[in-house]
Amino acid sequence: MFVIQRLRVLLSSAALLLLALPAQSATVLVFGDSLSAAYGLRQEEGWVHLLQQELPQHRFINASISGETTGNGLARLPEALALHKPDVLVLELGANDGLRGFPLHTVEKNLQAMIEHGLAANCRILLLGIRIPPNYGPRYTEQFAAIYTKLAERNRIAVVPFFLHAIAGDSVHFQSDTIHPTAAAQPQILATVRPALEPLLEP
Repeated sequence: MFVIQRLRVLLSSAALLLLALPAQSATVLVFGDSLSAAYGLRQEEGWVHLLQQELPQHRFINASISGETTGNGLARLPEALALHKPDVLVLELGANDGLRGFPLHTVEKNLQAMIEHGLAANCRILLLGIRIPPNYGPRYTEQFAAIYTKLAERNRIAVVPFFLHAIAGDSVHFQSDTIHPTAAAQPQILATVRPALEPLLEP
């Protein structure tokens, strides 16, 4: 009986100790283009920086580059993964490919390869989808938008099909180029991304 009581005390103490421990932090690599690189804004105004401010227990690395395509992103992702060793990869690329009318199979192939690199590095992945203007016709536009959900289902990863959906359609949310969101719009982008990202931050 004494042994059982002693065991219960030890288990209770261990449980209390676990509760007292701080939540384990995650390293998040945001890998995107100008929509995540705070183009035309101060870095501290961008949604990635704002997310770091809201979730200070985690480490956010913004490796986004303005003008980046899926092809260029694929070329530099392995080095970024090896350097930062992220727990979570937020992949936001494709907009520049679509605006330039790149072949859809090329865009999908490049994104698939990046997802595979992320999975091989044991990353939990969030794919941020984008939609483009109908410059190349409705068929191209619709098929482009469908790439993201298709890849998410194929690879069983998290996805936000259109991460600018909260601000799309209202020019007040965009800079004079009508492409890049304003500083005032960044919290709305954050509010779209955060619910999909938070489950991935748990170990």
